[in-house]
Amino acid sequence: MELQFHTLTILILIITLLWPLVESQSLRNIPEIGPARVLDAILQNYAYRAFVTPKTGVSFDGIVPRNLTGVQISALRLRSGSLFTRGVPKYREFKLPIGIIEEPYVERLVLVYQNLGNRSKVYYPLPGYKYLAPVLGLLAYNGSDLSAENQTNLEIEASGDPISIDFGSVRPAPDGSNPLCVWVNLHGEVNFTNVVSGTRCLAFKQGHFSIVVKSKPIPPPAPSLVPPAASEALKPDKTNGIDSRVWVFVFYVAGGCVLLVLLAVLVLWIRGYKKRRKTHKMEQAAEGGEPLHMTMIGSMKAPTAMVTRTQPTLETEYVP
Repeated sequence: MELQFHTLTILILIITLLWPLVESQSLRNIPEIGPARVLDAILQNYAYRAFVTPKTGVSFDGIVPRNLTGVQISALRLRSGSLFTRGVPKYREFKLPIGIIEEPYVERLVLVYQNLGNRSKVYYPLPGYKYLAPVLGLLAYNGSDLSAENQTNLEIEASGDPISIDFGSVRPAPDGSNPLCVWVNLHGEVNFTNVVSGTRCLAFKQGHFSIVVKSKPIPPPAPSLVPPAASEALKPDKTNGIDSRVWVFVFYVAGGCVLLVLLAVLVLWIRGYKKRRKTHKMEQAAEGGEPLHMTMIGSMKAPTAMVTRTQPTLETEYVP
């Protein structure tokens, strides 16, 4: 029983330690939802609200929230069979030909139209390119339940002739530039094609479309033209034979000499201090010894011994 308890405890500890790694790995597998896809979901919800009295084959304009002012939306409900056999001759700027198929198949579908207007480059930035027309979107959703929110996209594709997008009024392109059609699919992939008839683009799948042109690189600033008199004034003054660089060199040399002198003085002072300290110690040792008796010899003092420890023996007094 005790062994089972320890085993269970070890398993709990292992799961506790490894769970953050498993959770982080599972989060990595979730695709990142960009702001453009979030906008699609919001516009789909507001477009579906326009179906007050839904009629098949009739488009209804939706109303966007205030924070998306400038964006236009509408919704068109169709039968899948009718879309395939008849197409849609005119739906705003779009023309859908015969032979449109969807995946997965649904009995009814809704085509949501988007015109992002002045918010085009906010949600679909294209570095190096300039928009000549607003971004137009055409997305397909399941139309069986119009009260459902956050519908998933259907994949629609033209099996015969391509889908046509006529932008109508397009800003003129700069001289020497070549306008291009841009198509951004639901995965964020960007594709470029040539413009047809100046304002028309062709596509075989749904997504977001516009006409762009390459931005001209900003030219580098031209070199300033300085008059000869001004250029001469900008040159360093060498009238005294010494320019600023020489003064800097002289300053560093003088500073180095001063530092060397100070270092030599410091070394000499340390040596003198050590010598004085040693002499002072010797004097202290001498003063601590036995003092000598001084006596006057003439006009000067001289040390003398107080007692002769060993009396001298004269040769005449020597007794063998």
